[in-house]
Amino acid sequence: MDPQEIQKLIEIGLAGAKVEVRTDGQGHYEALVVAEQFDGKRTLARHQLVYGTLGERVGREIHALQLQTFTPAEMQARLAES
Repeated sequence: MDPQEIQKLIEIGLAGAKVEVRTDGQGHYEALVVAEQFDGKRTLARHQLVYGTLGERVGREIHALQLQTFTPAEMQARLAES
C-alpha cells in the first residue's frame, strides 16, 4: 500500500490532521500524526482513532504501523526543544 494513500485516509478520518507516513516497502509503516482530536486522550485512545481511519487495511495491506501521535501544542513544544 502506498504511504501517500495511508496519509490521505488518516487526513480524511481526522479532519485537519497533519500526517507523514514512511514505509520500508515490506508492509511496515511509520506515521507521525498531529491532530487536535488527540487533546485529552491517552496514547491507546489516540492510536485507536488512527486505526479507525484505516479500517480493515490494518492487518491486511498494512502489516505493521508504528505511530507517533501528538496534539499541535505537544508538537510545538517538541519542536521548540530541538
